[in-house]
Amino acid sequence: MKPPESAHRQPSGLAALDNGRSILLVTGPPAAGKSTVTRLLAERLSRSALLDGDFVARLVVSGYVWPLGEPADEAARQVALCNQNLCDLARNIAAAGITPVIDWIIPDREQFDVFANALGGLGLRPVVLAPDPAVCLERNLQRDERARFDFDDHAGLLARMGAAFGDDVLWVDSSHLSAQETVELIVGSSAVR
Repeated sequence: MKPPESAHRQPSGLAALDNGRSILLVTGPPAAGKSTVTRLLAERLSRSALLDGDFVARLVVSGYVWPLGEPADEAARQVALCNQNLCDLARNIAAAGITPVIDWIIPDREQFDVFANALGGLGLRPVVLAPDPAVCLERNLQRDERARFDFDDHAGLLARMGAAFGDDVLWVDSSHLSAQETVELIVGSSAVR
């Protein structure tokens, strides 16, 4: 029997990611393009949920401390809570046959291991967007003033991520790629993993 004309065949890269078969974790420095790429990536899948780490962290209203804020022990406690909440949400969403796409800065191996240990058996596919630091600074300046993120250690953060993650993640230098081209690269690499 021939499939109906309207039947849509997904490329093998998308098929490997869709319907809760994988959990995508997209990280990188501020202004690397995570929010745009994760939104586009989630839109490409037939069943997906976008888990924005900044949104989840800001569920704490009274007493919120941003990840680099003071007091440092409270910032660390809230980051750990956010990481756990993202893992729990991703597990629940994947169990429902929906692919979680996580957008969150994972700065070190300790935090990466939280996700790897909680989600590794569920098809975790970590991606680091690693554009040139000058590109991140330029992208940040192009944002609306209210969306800008003052951060000047892009090179240091990328170096720490490189030392911490090595080959355990897909590295994408998106310096000269559009957001759509970056998504295509991520989807294409999923077909061969």
